[in-house]
Amino acid sequence: MFDLVADVEQYPRFVPLCQNLVVRGRRELEGEREMLIADMTVAYKVVRETFTSRVTLDPAELQILVEYLDGPFKHLENRWTFLPREAEGCDISFYIDYEFKSRTLSALMGTMFDRAFRKFSAAFEARADEVYGSA
Repeated sequence: MFDLVADVEQYPRFVPLCQNLVVRGRRELEGEREMLIADMTVAYKVVRETFTSRVTLDPAELQILVEYLDGPFKHLENRWTFLPREAEGCDISFYIDYEFKSRTLSALMGTMFDRAFRKFSAAFEARADEVYGSA
């Protein structure tokens, strides 16, 4: 599951609202860690926004950290943590905290974003079933 979430280039295929994602650069860090800079474009009806994030992939710790760099948010951070089960599979913890810069955009997109993030986990589960087969 770590690999599925780390494969950000595939997000436009299955993540709600993700219209496009471009990785601008990748860099190896100490250990097995890797850092990439990515531009994600989200779209809903007439609203289309692109934001830039730094994504740190840490396969040894089974964690992914996404930190906001530029775009329509005041701040955005999300973290994924993967906890292997004794049998097959894993438990996944997902945390997100965000705030839009614009009150207008916040009013327009806020409720819709909350609903989209609830659909987010279902989209990743469906993608896992597609890639790895259903349990």
